[in-house]
Amino acid sequence: MVVDLPDAVLFTCNYNRVRSPMAEALFKRFYGTRAYVDSCGLKPDPAGEGIDPFVVAVMDEMGVDVATHRPKTFDELEDDSFDVVVSLTPEAQHRAVELSRDRAVEIEYWPTHDPTLVNDGSREAMLAAYREVRDTLSAAIRARFGTPSTFGG
Repeated sequence: MVVDLPDAVLFTCNYNRVRSPMAEALFKRFYGTRAYVDSCGLKPDPAGEGIDPFVVAVMDEMGVDVATHRPKTFDELEDDSFDVVVSLTPEAQHRAVELSRDRAVEIEYWPTHDPTLVNDGSREAMLAAYREVRDTLSAAIRARFGTPSTFGG
C-alpha cells in the first residue's frame, strides 16, 4: 500500500529525551529527507543532561546515531507548521491539540510506555525496556507512514 508521506511531522513527549527523539530518528532512518521531521517535549530537560544514554545505546544497535540530539520544548521549535503531530504521552497530546486550534494539522496520540520507569537496577532490564519502546515506535511509524521500501529507502 502506498501512503502519501506528509511534508512535515512532529513527535512530542514530556522531556524530548527518550520517546520523541527515538521516533524522530526512526522516521529519518526510514524516510530520509522525503519529509521534514522534528521532535520536542513539554518541559525543558530537567537537569540539562541531554538525550538519555539508554536511547543512544539502543539506537546505536540499529546503526542510528542520536548522541548529538539536544532536547527542546514546543517553544524552541524552529517551525511549528506541521501536517502531522504525533503525541506519545497524554500530557503532550493536550499541548498538541492546543497547537492545532488555529491551523489544519492531523493530531494523533500513540500511547507509548515510558522505559525510564523500569527500575529493577539491571542494565539488561533497562535496555530491554528501551528496545521494546524503540521496536514499538518503529512498527507504528511503518504502519502509519508506509514501509520504507514504498519510498525507495
